[in-house]
Amino acid sequence: MIEIGCGEGRAFELYPARVRSVLAVEPDPTAREAAAERARSAPVSVEVVEGTAERLPAADGAFDAAVCVWVLCTVPDPAAALGEIARVLVPGGELRAYEHVRGANPVLRLAQRALDTAYWTRALGGCRTTRDTEAAIRSAGFEFAALDRGFHSSSLLTITAAPHIVGIAHLRAREPGSDPERWP
Repeated sequence: MIEIGCGEGRAFELYPARVRSVLAVEPDPTAREAAAERARSAPVSVEVVEGTAERLPAADGAFDAAVCVWVLCTVPDPAAALGEIARVLVPGGELRAYEHVRGANPVLRLAQRALDTAYWTRALGGCRTTRDTEAAIRSAGFEFAALDRGFHSSSLLTITAAPHIVGIAHLRAREPGSDPERWP
């Protein structure tokens, strides 16, 4: 399994014993150091490495599953990140994502845009709550097997600003003869 943008490694303790190992990728050196410390007490084997979502340090088809938590709403180029995720997954591989998404209601989207501009993007490492992350995942060659929508519930400001999705999507098999340079 690969976890992209592992941050300080707070999810490591949640991996079940059936997960054999995790390659945890994190670009920020401070967060990576904290993640390496957490990895030492994780219930599964976790290797923390430097890297970005747009250039994953892994071989083609190396993983059965990938995890993204608040990554695709933050990276500069979500399409490139999803292309890399597709590259490192086996066909049929699983993407588990928990991501901020733009709201369905136009008034909510307007509020999100205003809050992103005034606060959210600067305060949360580049997070853009106005992205259509669900559509981006589908466009990258994934099909959702499960998808839940919700809102963060820690405060009124967060509820207004950050609807999210939690989903499991599988990478569609590449068609025979397709050009791997053009996939996903």
